[in-house]
Amino acid sequence: MKYAKTKEILNQAVADITQLIMVVRQQHWYMRGAEFLKLHPYLDEVMDELDEQRDLVAERLITIDGSPYSSLQEVLEHTKIEAHPGEWGVSTRERFATIIAGYRYLEHLYEEGIKASDEEGDYGSNDILTSCHTAIDKRIWMMQAQIGEAPKIDE
Repeated sequence: MKYAKTKEILNQAVADITQLIMVVRQQHWYMRGAEFLKLHPYLDEVMDELDEQRDLVAERLITIDGSPYSSLQEVLEHTKIEAHPGEWGVSTRERFATIIAGYRYLEHLYEEGIKASDEEGDYGSNDILTSCHTAIDKRIWMMQAQIGEAPKIDE
């Protein structure tokens, strides 16, 4: 099968991006406080960007004869991003730390996909994964800055 490892990683990304969108949505819904009016719309942008990445990844998977996960059951069976019940009274720092953890996981998954697609000669997937990785790095930087920290890319 052509691009076997790349297909596996792309499908993992579909499951994990879907789950991360839910994690961000949960933080978005359960947010209160002084920064609400600024951060609530920001998290809408974050979810939109993740949804665009998911669509790019899923459509690329279809383009190379893959079958993206497309049901909630498949996502729950395959995602490696944990789900937790929503909570009120959580600080912005904690909310963003939860989202950043998901982004860091995706960052590493995209790196695996970049390497696999390069090794398998799937340069279209490589390009998509590289652009998604770049967007993830920028979001990590922005969210880390919101909580008063450096991007911590070197750690």
